[in-house]
Amino acid sequence: MNLLFLINIIALLFSFFVIGAILGAFFSKPIRGKLITILHLKRLLLRKSELNPIIKPGTTLWTAEAVLNPAAALIEGQTHLLYRAIGMDGISRLGYANSMDGITFNKPLPYPAYVARNPHKLPLNQRYYSPVMYPSGGSWGGCEDPRMVLIDGRVYVTFNMFDGWDFIRVAAISILENDFVAQRFDRWEGPYILSRPGERQKNWVLFPEKIGDRFAILHSIAPKIEIAYRDSIEDIGIEEPYVKSWIGPRIDLPARENTWDSFIRSPGPPPLKTERGWLLFYHAFGERDTVGYRLGAMLLDLVEPTTVLYRSAAPVLSPDEPYENHGKPGVVYACGAVVRNGTLFVYYGGADKVVCVATASLVDFLDALMTGNQPSLATMTHTQTA
Repeated sequence: MNLLFLINIIALLFSFFVIGAILGAFFSKPIRGKLITILHLKRLLLRKSELNPIIKPGTTLWTAEAVLNPAAALIEGQTHLLYRAIGMDGISRLGYANSMDGITFNKPLPYPAYVARNPHKLPLNQRYYSPVMYPSGGSWGGCEDPRMVLIDGRVYVTFNMFDGWDFIRVAAISILENDFVAQRFDRWEGPYILSRPGERQKNWVLFPEKIGDRFAILHSIAPKIEIAYRDSIEDIGIEEPYVKSWIGPRIDLPARENTWDSFIRSPGPPPLKTERGWLLFYHAFGERDTVGYRLGAMLLDLVEPTTVLYRSAAPVLSPDEPYENHGKPGVVYACGAVVRNGTLFVYYGGADKVVCVATASLVDFLDALMTGNQPSLATMTHTQTA
């Protein structure tokens, strides 16, 4: 036996040993557990459309600066968007577009679908688009960040009513479903103010159906989940009391430790009803994040929606594309979501400038969400009826 042959035999045996060690590690319980976790987290990630951004700032004065943060509804097989548009005058209005496939949208209307009333005005020399002076998208007035649901044949939209930088209240408008689909936007009813006078409130959402035969208003998820119930949206502040919500900047709350969502900011789109629970997306960021917002997901109990059943162990959407950073860097902000033929569509604003969409199989997404870490949210479970 010559020396070269012996060396080849030793090398072959060593190769078998290395391969065996690798396979043993691969199939060991700890490694398999980590691989399963990674795969589940990957399935939680929403896939961004290659056509993003699907709507860009327009050529009209009222859409010239930015289009962002769209509400969404699926009606008669079409996806309908109401998106926030910011003009050169710094006012936010609602624009409209629709789509047969949920991704390719028809040319937006050349005029706003809704313009909010502005009883309080800024001095003329301050009425312009400025992300520096007005960091919430660059707008000083109008209606911000709509969320849309369909209940009992009417389309309801909640939004932040901005009348001067220091005056923000939550308002709602409604319209008959038939009028909405026919784009008869002169028939909006409202606005109805939901939040109390003298309070700074934002980003409330309606559940897409009544709970206990009453409208359910999700108005806070931090420091605790709060839901208010009312018989009528139109009578809030008149025959029914304003909604009492937690007051204060969410950024001032104590950080949740060792989580990606140390600081929870607000709900995203209205909750989506699934067989396994209410699917709720929310905006948050971590203590070490340099980005503005990431998107997470919770699954709430169908009967008692203040009970959180599951929570994503990682963000489901993060601002890592150029169109999510060319504007206000590091921002993905979702206000609309629908399910079409088993596919989840989440509509969001990128960098406070453009409208985007991301998708996932609803079943796979829920499987991944439910296989992740069980949430520990005992301190965040609370029902508010005031």
